[in-house]
Amino acid sequence: MPTRLSNYFLRTLREDPSDAEVTSHRLLVRAGYIRRQAPGIFAWLPLGLRVKAKVERIIREEMQAAGAHEVHFPALLPREPYEVTGRWDEYGEGLFRLKDRKGSDMLLAPTHEEVFALLVKDLYSSYKDLPLSIYQIQDKYRDEARSRGGLLRGREFTMKDAYSFDYTDAGLDVSYQLQRDAYERIFSRFGLDYEIVQADAGAMGGSKSEEFLHPTSVGEDTFVRSSGGYAANIEAFRTLVPADKDFTALPAAQVFDTPNTPTIQTLVDKANAEHPRPDGRVWTAADTLKNVVLALTSLDGTRELIAIGVPGDREVDLKRVEVAFAPAEVEAANEGDFAKNPGLVKGYIGPWGLGVDETRSAVLGEKSTTGIRFLVDPRVVAGTEWITGANEAGRHVFGLVAGRDFAIDDVVEASDVRAGDPAPDGSGPVELIRGMEIGHVFQLGRKYAEVLGLKVLDENGKLVTVTMGSYGIGVTRILAVIAELNNDAKGLIWPESVTPFDVHVIATGRDEIVFDTSEAVVAAIEATNREVLYDDRRKVSPGVKFGDAELIGVPWIVIVGRGAADGIVELWNRRTGDREQVDVADVAKHFV
Repeated sequence: MPTRLSNYFLRTLREDPSDAEVTSHRLLVRAGYIRRQAPGIFAWLPLGLRVKAKVERIIREEMQAAGAHEVHFPALLPREPYEVTGRWDEYGEGLFRLKDRKGSDMLLAPTHEEVFALLVKDLYSSYKDLPLSIYQIQDKYRDEARSRGGLLRGREFTMKDAYSFDYTDAGLDVSYQLQRDAYERIFSRFGLDYEIVQADAGAMGGSKSEEFLHPTSVGEDTFVRSSGGYAANIEAFRTLVPADKDFTALPAAQVFDTPNTPTIQTLVDKANAEHPRPDGRVWTAADTLKNVVLALTSLDGTRELIAIGVPGDREVDLKRVEVAFAPAEVEAANEGDFAKNPGLVKGYIGPWGLGVDETRSAVLGEKSTTGIRFLVDPRVVAGTEWITGANEAGRHVFGLVAGRDFAIDDVVEASDVRAGDPAPDGSGPVELIRGMEIGHVFQLGRKYAEVLGLKVLDENGKLVTVTMGSYGIGVTRILAVIAELNNDAKGLIWPESVTPFDVHVIATGRDEIVFDTSEAVVAAIEATNREVLYDDRRKVSPGVKFGDAELIGVPWIVIVGRGAADGIVELWNRRTGDREQVDVADVAKHFV
């Protein structure tokens, strides 16, 4: 039976929703696929559910082909498993926490590694039961600080998460590759371009981690790619470290008065005007060492200040710092922090005296320290010379040499990544591309199995810890990405793999022959096992019907109008815009 618009639960909108930031959000709401309930939370209407089901069907087919079995967990879960693994605290404010009527702590699951591992622990005990891959398609919940882009980043979203269980590392490699291959097939079937990039595991943990990113201007992620094949997201990019330099012949550092130079540019201008280089080259921002003070707040609330030295032509990238110090929260030091640490002179901070090593004060002949850890960008190697703050207002030191005049506590990937930076594998300079994460695969290893006690007996009767993989696909995000790619100025144009209906038949006019012909056309098309949306509304103008059809986005439209009396209908291909006159008797042949 066709779906008739005369009694279908659908209302399209002529105006864009006021909160819509991206095309997919705007069109999915206007075309009646979703409806906002709260920031980042949407109701799914009949059209939206049909598309969502087709996205899920493709995922299920490829999961089955990869040997995975479907299960389904509740979204509401107890605190205890997540507390055992530490993620009750690690997720911080992003976790939806609540209490039941007995006062027990519960959560709305952002991901399900713990309960998957406990399920397998409960049922399996021998290596003979492995390998095992199981998955679910489930709603997840994360209290995003700023949900955006409609379905692209919501607080409630649907995700496919799969988990593999092996008792050897070699087995994990095989399971990981099976899932990775399945992802490539899935995204190809959706018609999505993607880049597989090295990624940071974040709160998930584990060793190997790769993201599937779809290049798009509305993406919230940035990844780098070289012509030689290297690809990584910004957080996982590693700086190509230069070699140490011989500093034995370098002159001693000198401190100069540099008043009114609180910024890198004012410092460079002052240096070139009053302290030119002996070799004639002009000073640039790259010759300066910028020292940025940040505050780290650990899970127990402890607040620690650190200082990071980066070349002056670079900026500190807080996202990269957050990865380096996860799960601590990172923010810029505030006025109160500086007030408590008078040794930190804003605008004139230098590296010595920041840490606990008193030899760092050798240049000024002082022994005072701040007790603050001092870390540097990987480019700050032994023998490099810098202009940097002298820890006194209005003064800078010139020719300060790393490894001779100051030491460091550690090296950290903290500075921004730029187009043209060399790839760490030597494959050439990188370009920066905006992208949207559509899938993520992890080799979790034994992180969760160890702490949860997931062990099996091996061939020798010895208990061994199971090794796990975790594999996620954002179902609702993929739907939004597909909508983002497949539209024109008038509305959506779904690819045939996920369209809510295969054919949209429109009856235009008031004559009975139009509706009789439409019924015959619908029946003939349905006989080819195609799903039909039939606009049989009698008191709606052709213009409104055409506008709705263009907005809804079914890729094939059949218009039954004046030509019906002569046995002619119009076949409209929304993807190409082509229209052709077709005999009523031949319409169904186009869909066989």
